[in-house]
Amino acid sequence: MSHPQPAPASVLTEPWATPRRLELQAAARSFALDEVKPVADEFDPQKREMPRSLIEAMGKRGYFGIMIDEEFGGLGCGVFEYTMISEELARAWMSVASIIARAQGLGTDVGDVERRAALLRRSAAGDWIGAAGFSEPDAGSDLAGVSTRAELDGDTYVVTGEKRWIGNAKAADFIQLLCRTEDPAPGEKRAAGLATLIVEKERDEFPPGLTGTVIDKIGYHGFLTWELHFDGVRVPAANLAGGTDGEGDGSDSGPGSTQAFRDTQKWLNIARVHTAARAVGLARAAVEDCTLYLQEREQFGHPIGDFQALRFMLATMAAKVEQSRTFYRQVADLLDRGEPCARESAMVKLVATEMAVEVTNDSMQLHGGNGYTTERQVERYWRDARLTTIFEGTSQIQQKIIADSLLPRSPLE
Repeated sequence: MSHPQPAPASVLTEPWATPRRLELQAAARSFALDEVKPVADEFDPQKREMPRSLIEAMGKRGYFGIMIDEEFGGLGCGVFEYTMISEELARAWMSVASIIARAQGLGTDVGDVERRAALLRRSAAGDWIGAAGFSEPDAGSDLAGVSTRAELDGDTYVVTGEKRWIGNAKAADFIQLLCRTEDPAPGEKRAAGLATLIVEKERDEFPPGLTGTVIDKIGYHGFLTWELHFDGVRVPAANLAGGTDGEGDGSDSGPGSTQAFRDTQKWLNIARVHTAARAVGLARAAVEDCTLYLQEREQFGHPIGDFQALRFMLATMAAKVEQSRTFYRQVADLLDRGEPCARESAMVKLVATEMAVEVTNDSMQLHGGNGYTTERQVERYWRDARLTTIFEGTSQIQQKIIADSLLPRSPLE
């Protein structure tokens, strides 16, 4: 007996389509459905970490170096291709679309040119996968409020403090750590004195002075999320991340400046579009699964897809997915063009993630009682979609960014 098939997922159309993008998209789609989804269906219900073999397979396909130049072994692509591939991977398992964000040149911004080149090559190959240590128990969206300290002792920083919501921390090759090396002087911005350190470590181990506790989550399985405790962790001063904002010579990248904060904000602009793409992948999965289910499930002598109320629900879900996909592609293109688009990144993150929650919720409703079981994957899509409205800045933080860009603030009395 032949099984009904869902309508084909959207492919790139003008003005974005190029032969290379179409090839990358098709390859990612096949890999996601043929190799990622079977692993997700087995591992996610058990809250197991994704196998190293799957990570190695992603490395061979270049997915850890999508935005790394070809001279360092990367694909030499931009944010557009990065988000496009991420959507395909998230359709199968959001965690796989997330792990690739922990490379892409993260943890390579060191001063020594030769060492940086070597780290970029490792990053592109999937041999330098990290964790991002930004949030703290009392500093989530308020990154300027980071209090983890790094005190310089000779040629070494000594780190003390706590970090929370650090995905992949123990399995990582490094932790990119936002910390405070100085307190802001009177009249300086709160972000002054922040710096970024690259804490090198062995996979599946913590260095001396670092301990961690796993945070039990309702979703987003595939890798573990940690609360970390730094008690005198020593980091070479050479691992202080630097760089410029494209307007200077790097002289404003050391301790006491706001460069680390600005670099983090720029990283978040890309991360928010990446989250929008992951949300679209989850919502698309829900639409495709519902398209099949409405043809399979029969009630009152008919497939339930014959009933207009359900058909219209599915149509609305599909339209919302297409709308958010078009929006994230537009913002990704703006980023690749070097346009300042913090507001647009916040907008697409807000719209796409809230859409994903709505669509995955409706998909559970269309599945009826079966949607509230672990026998179907729609409950996984919903659990993972719910998180997208929280990380990389909650929906309310995105609203604040957008509102602040539209409306001048009156002085507080």
